Amino acid sequence: MKIEIKRSKKPIKYTYAINFLEKRLLKISNDNSDELIWLLKHPSTYTAGTSYNKSEILDKSIKIIKTNRGGKITWHGPGQLVCYLVINLNKRKKDIRKFLNIIEQSIIESLSEYKIKSFSDPKNIGIWVKQNNKSKKIGAIGIRIKKWITYHGFSLNINNSLSKYKKIIPCGIKNKEVSNLINIKKQNYKNIDKVIIKHLIKNLKTLTF
Repeated sequence: MKIEIKRSKKPIKYTYAINFLEKRLLKISNDNSDELIWLLKHPSTYTAGTSYNKSEILDKSIKIIKTNRGGKITWHGPGQLVCYLVINLNKRKKDIRKFLNIIEQSIIESLSEYKIKSFSDPKNIGIWVKQNNKSKKIGAIGIRIKKWITYHGFSLNINNSLSKYKKIIPCGIKNKEVSNLINIKKQNYKNIDKVIIKHLIKNLKTLTF
């Protein structure tokens, strides 16, 4: 199966991106398009997944975009890498847990190339690191499945401002902090998108029949 790799240099509005993903999903469903991995950045945006609670909005003045992905409230914006995947599980294994594991493993493997040890948490979906003896979240995952085709994806904090998270309870997880890669280890992350694509392509092969 052919996967189109799409990279956007300029920030993409969240609503535009989701509309694009839904149109691609329909084309894939009709066998009129390839699967997609899309790497981009959003302008500063708060989004709420299907299981969010209004009590998780600490600053009532912020604008929230409700979305149909799984999960709760998170923030997207400058300094954060977003990766959307439109993958046809009809032509692969219909295993949602395996697909989520592939995302988690691909991020973990990518960060290991930068000598950063990260891990997943069965209780709190996402990617975590240990910093000052505390578990801190650096990667958020939220997907949706329609007609056994996945869309939405994950975000990875690179050098974004962390103050935005103080206005919400990120991903609905209390008493857990959020961090970014530059706070974990100061180094050049310019090509991390290429590293992530490499591991995603490799690991998605394990989802084929």
